[in-house]
Amino acid sequence: MRVSFASSVKVRTARPRGISYTSRQRIAVYLLILPGMALFLIWTLYPMIYAFVMSFFDWNPNPAATSPFAGLSNYAEAFSDPIFFQAFRNVVAYTVVTVLGQMALGLAVALLLNRKMMGRGAFRALYYLPVVTSWVVVTIIFIYIFSTNGLVDYIFGNILHLIPPDQNWLGNTNLALPTLMILGIWKGVGWNMVVFLAGLQSIPPDLYEAARVDGANSWQVFRSITLPLLRPVLGFVSVVLMIGSFSTFIPVYILTSVGDGPLHSTETLLTYAYSNALSSFDFGYGAALTYIFAAFIFALALLQIRLTRYQIHY
Repeated sequence: MRVSFASSVKVRTARPRGISYTSRQRIAVYLLILPGMALFLIWTLYPMIYAFVMSFFDWNPNPAATSPFAGLSNYAEAFSDPIFFQAFRNVVAYTVVTVLGQMALGLAVALLLNRKMMGRGAFRALYYLPVVTSWVVVTIIFIYIFSTNGLVDYIFGNILHLIPPDQNWLGNTNLALPTLMILGIWKGVGWNMVVFLAGLQSIPPDLYEAARVDGANSWQVFRSITLPLLRPVLGFVSVVLMIGSFSTFIPVYILTSVGDGPLHSTETLLTYAYSNALSSFDFGYGAALTYIFAAFIFALALLQIRLTRYQIHY
């Protein structure tokens, strides 16, 4: 058998000198990440570190003046401040009501719009419209709706006679916070609807068909199939809504004009930190309030994730 000389010689290809193809890919990725990372470091991470350092000082905004070291006194002051505890109670009540309300109404709307019906796409868009609308815009609309002699007073007071006429919704210590809760629920139903719709459409339809063959009614199907298989979605939604509700600022500050509401009835942790830092110029105490708030949110989010961690196998 004849073997050619070319086939018997192993040809060694010379490796290109310089940067390899994989390294060039990594460099390209780093260059794409660099602008966003630079903005994050400058506008997010650096202010966070600076505010944390500020919380340990009696901070003076005047660069020429000195800022004496205060240690943990700003944090100790928060736990002896009655307004801080009132703001904490307000934000907890707001979070519980708005999170449960958004989840319940969002799931109900998702179940309704998950069925075949005429104009289903239009209804989905209408329910989602408040989500993409600015908080400033919807808050100003609610100011006109709930103002004295506004739309709510006219319908429920002058026409239906269910409430006293000329009701002061935003200036009443008992009504200002519920008004904010109504706004928060109305604004977030559409987002919950979209997330729950995605979860509902991921459930295999064979399970529903088998349940109907077994004679299960709608409530039994919802309780035994839909709700258990939506547990991961419910956990995700509850964590996101909880963080968002605790962090509410814009509607509180605009709807109650001065941020704290009548007699601090709508005061939240963020509005109280804002008023201390930028109204009273007590920057150290305001920074300490924000880090107490951040630590509480972080611990609560970890607890929620641990309690709602489910693995679903169909």
